[in-house]
Amino acid sequence: MRTKFDCLNQKGFTLIEIISVMIIMGVVASVSVQKFDIVSDSANTRALISGIKELNVRETLVWSNLKISGSGYSTDENLWSLIDTNLGSMYTWTAPPDRLTGGTLTFKTASVSLNRQESTVTSSARWD
Repeated sequence: MRTKFDCLNQKGFTLIEIISVMIIMGVVASVSVQKFDIVSDSANTRALISGIKELNVRETLVWSNLKISGSGYSTDENLWSLIDTNLGSMYTWTAPPDRLTGGTLTFKTASVSLNRQESTVTSSARWD
């Protein structure tokens, strides 16, 4: 025989417990999204640093090849014309008209202003 108190013995979650779990999940999700944005920005910055390093390596390689070639190093403009400046589809480069002094390098949402020290007979150019 069933009494009116048998319904109190049912298994399951109360509405308060469900709402509490939803609130906790919302807080965790909002913190996670903020952390993801920070990690994403940091990755973009690291990609820019890698792009600058790549430009320096390419510049040094071309300069070295010119130095040991039969023709040798002639001018900074000549050196610059031989460098492959395409760093990939994710990078964009806004350069000044002479393209020898720097410009702005952008990777996704992060960007940096570049300065280029000219190459000479004794040293290759340097990107900062």
